[in-house]
Amino acid sequence: MEEHNHDLIIVGAGPAGLCAALYAGRSELDVVMLEAGVPGGQLLLTELVDDYPGLEDVGGFELVEKMSNHAKKFGVEATPGRVEKITRDDDGYFLIDIEGGARYRAPSVVFTAGGTPKRLEVPGEDKYMGKGVTYCAICDGAFFKGEKIAVIGGGDSAAEEGEFLTRYGSSVTLIHRREELRAQAVLARRFIEHPKTDVIWNTVVEEIRGDDNGVTGLALKNVETGEQSELSVTGIFIFVGFTPNVETVGMHVEHDSGGYIKTDRDMRTSIPGFFVAGDVRSQLVRQITTAVGDATTAVFSAEKYLQELHDKTEAKVPPDLAQERQAV
Repeated sequence: MEEHNHDLIIVGAGPAGLCAALYAGRSELDVVMLEAGVPGGQLLLTELVDDYPGLEDVGGFELVEKMSNHAKKFGVEATPGRVEKITRDDDGYFLIDIEGGARYRAPSVVFTAGGTPKRLEVPGEDKYMGKGVTYCAICDGAFFKGEKIAVIGGGDSAAEEGEFLTRYGSSVTLIHRREELRAQAVLARRFIEHPKTDVIWNTVVEEIRGDDNGVTGLALKNVETGEQSELSVTGIFIFVGFTPNVETVGMHVEHDSGGYIKTDRDMRTSIPGFFVAGDVRSQLVRQITTAVGDATTAVFSAEKYLQELHDKTEAKVPPDLAQERQAV
């Protein structure tokens, strides 16, 4: 098996991974950043970003390109590799096995694999993604000022994000396949009682429709009566779940009920040397700005951890050998 040894391995090349690569390269660490696909992560699904400080209006792809080039400036770029499993050896080093047979080995890891929004899997969803179809109210709500918005889902996220969208949309219609929301009672009540909101019960989306300019509406079906209808909207926010990408972690690491990995304020997890940043981390919000903030902290924590390992190793060196090293 082909084995590569490094000081630090970054898993994932979304905003968190790219920021981690920048700081790791800037600190002159021996680092590799592994990415199964194209760098950028969920940011590639965003047509326009207007909430990144200093860049008032920037395309998602353009921002990824800027981040990638910035990391490259300090000597780090994405290395193609689909991670199959991450384990920890008896000596404390992490082993990352890559599809195809390669293995990467390092005493520290910054895990930035992100998460994946669950999809409706209906016609039009792919076609209009980023052109009216979105999975993040905080990211994209401001693009729909004065427009009719639909929210798909019935849990906490749907109710809470739906209420948030009322500050932008002229109306917000929630579509739920059951006759009552699964959201916490207080969140459900806030949404339902808001003067700008409405709920279509016992209904599912059969198709997302649009034209060259983007989304124009939804084809709906009542699951009890079979009655079909249409709803004219220009924004569709889908909140039917979000899955953290933790399936490759072959170690028991402390996580919350949703599967998100828990960390302390320094991005340290329950496993020494294993740091987490970005959407895969248990936290209040998941934004580009929080991802890069997490990553900055994670790399400095990893650097401190590596230094502590180095100091422990040096402390075990016999005095005569230490003097010999200094002489050399």
